[in-house]
Amino acid sequence: MRLEPLATFTVELDPILELGQSPWGRRRVINIVGGVFEGPRLRGEVLPGGADWQVVHADGMASIDTRYTLRTHDGAHLYISTSGVRHGPAAVMARLAAGEPVDPGEYYFRLFCRFETGDDRYLWLNRTLAVASAARTADAVRYEAYALT
Repeated sequence: MRLEPLATFTVELDPILELGQSPWGRRRVINIVGGVFEGPRLRGEVLPGGADWQVVHADGMASIDTRYTLRTHDGAHLYISTSGVRHGPAAVMARLAAGEPVDPGEYYFRLFCRFETGDDRYLWLNRTLAVASAARTADAVRYEAYALT
């Protein structure tokens, strides 16, 4: 098994909507408002609409659950879903929550990515699993995705 660079994603976000404490943890929804992605075989824009339906657990770990749509440079539409975790020392996570710049090496933020499309040019994505290392800024998530080959 190898990791093949897939694309760098910059996903722009609305402010966090706090839904409150649920049986699973503190539920938050972060709407996706746009962005871009660029890689060796995959590039285009992140379309507005979709979100991260996130849960922050008692220990401070966030469970990530995103679903959104991509449009490639040549007009194909792709569905992407990611799931993952973000956690780190309490002081680091507090700085991140305050919107301060934080070196992504100070916390753990990893994703599993799945794609779906009916466009013949990108059917290979339906059979591709990807993993990513991510970083959170005040208004975006940036991640480097790699196809598992």
